[in-house]
Amino acid sequence: MHEMALAASILGLVEDQARRDHFERVRALRLAIGVLSHVDPRALEFGLQSVVRGTILEGAKVVIERPGGTAYCMDCSDTIEVSAHGDACPRCGGNKWMLVSGDELRVLDMEVD
Repeated sequence: MHEMALAASILGLVEDQARRDHFERVRALRLAIGVLSHVDPRALEFGLQSVVRGTILEGAKVVIERPGGTAYCMDCSDTIEVSAHGDACPRCGGNKWMLVSGDELRVLDMEVD
């Protein structure tokens, strides 16, 4: 389960930021997990619950946003929405597209004390 490693990395990012900005507690953490990211949000939440015990993130409300997939179709030169890798372009039916967004995993913001 790579989500456990991702949860540990998120905790590390938050702890690094806490050292730089001198905060002691995170009340809320907002994440963006793109629908094409291959990250299971429920598994990541479980991983976070496991790794945050006794840390600055313990008790924080975690909000996960799920941005959709956007791609650039090289056949019709249009920006399209995609919901899965391998989808055909809804405009021209082509399969030569380059992903623009939807595969991200980002910490968007935090509410801290």
